[in-house]
Amino acid sequence: MKSVNVGLCGLGTVGSGTFNVMQRNLEDIARRAGKPVRITHVGARRDNPACHLGSVKVSRDIFDVARDPDIHILVELIGGNDVAKELVLEAIKHGKHVVTANKSMIAIHGNEIFKAAEAQGVVVTYEAAVAGGIPIIKGIREGLVANDIKWLAGIINGTGNFILTEMQEKGRAFADVLQEAQELGYAEADPTFDVEGIDAAHKLTILASIAFGIPLQFDKVYTEGISQITREDVKYAEELGYRIKHLGFTRKTNEGVELRVHPTLVPSKRLLANVNGVLNAVLVEGDAVGPTMYYGPGAGSEATASSVIADIVDIAREIDNAGNVPHLGYSSETENMPVLPVSEIVTAYYLRITVKDEIGQMANIARIMSEKGINIEAIIQKEPEDDSAVVPLILLTHPVREHRMDDAISAMQALESVTKPIVRIRVEQLDG
Repeated sequence: MKSVNVGLCGLGTVGSGTFNVMQRNLEDIARRAGKPVRITHVGARRDNPACHLGSVKVSRDIFDVARDPDIHILVELIGGNDVAKELVLEAIKHGKHVVTANKSMIAIHGNEIFKAAEAQGVVVTYEAAVAGGIPIIKGIREGLVANDIKWLAGIINGTGNFILTEMQEKGRAFADVLQEAQELGYAEADPTFDVEGIDAAHKLTILASIAFGIPLQFDKVYTEGISQITREDVKYAEELGYRIKHLGFTRKTNEGVELRVHPTLVPSKRLLANVNGVLNAVLVEGDAVGPTMYYGPGAGSEATASSVIADIVDIAREIDNAGNVPHLGYSSETENMPVLPVSEIVTAYYLRITVKDEIGQMANIARIMSEKGINIEAIIQKEPEDDSAVVPLILLTHPVREHRMDDAISAMQALESVTKPIVRIRVEQLDG
């Protein structure tokens, strides 16, 4: 039986995990693929002592792997955008199928890459690009193929979820938890991609495309991080029956598609609100199946390798007849479905307004909200902060279009009695 030869580019965290899991489970993988599948060529600038490469061919130039005539599948695990894109396009040019865990490359360059792959009659798979070891791409693209997906919401960055969990469970400050996350290796020295939502936006771009059949449009994702969330906001949210999660959220409406990443109040009884630590989860609402949730490790060497190898096996099974499943799940994209600007979304809001401790301030706030047509669901007035003669007012609103809330916040911020910038956090009920 003809063996399927795999070229592995990158021996970092995920690359080494993929190599080791493949070598450890060669017999099981061969039985599941219906043919032997083996790594025969590795491209890496340096060896990784965690991998015993043995007789496997090693090249310091990763492009040698893409041009190797004996390789059937190239696995791109070098990360980054530009070089990774060049490598993948070179592999496609030479008739290789491609497996990648590179969410940034897919989110930004995926449309070009998939077009090139279709022209060459090869496939590019990317299960490991979103939520690590959770098979969410296959879940939506294949398992829920009968459904009209209504919306999905995901905790798709473990670093941010770890920080918010520590703040919620232990009352810690953001900066304190971030430092620990960096010491534990959950966050990079520059944590911007994680805490400001860029990593989650890459992943949401991919999820929305396979859910709704729209082109990949990373540049249209509204992105907001968690660095401004305080212990007080976490505590007040809990008093209202909510927990704050950093969600990637996309919904299909009659007007278009919402694409947004931001801190979100989620009712504390929802399953998604109880996903803690570095774990990931994605909640998907389909018209036939209703709500389904996919939960597990969103990163890690062997957890992510699990998804990489699943893609390798899928291609190996169909190596002579690849391409049965369209790259983004739809044979043609719904080009006419626009992405809504964040000003046009409709959601509820949590507001924290710091005002002078004077008579009539609540009435001023309520008047502005009424003038803007915004209904208040709940109000909490806290005790004065220290001896500063100011008090925090906590408001929870009914759903309203964002541009109306923008107008209301501007009007309230202009009041002489409002002493600090108003904190706004969006609220999603996530009802099935």
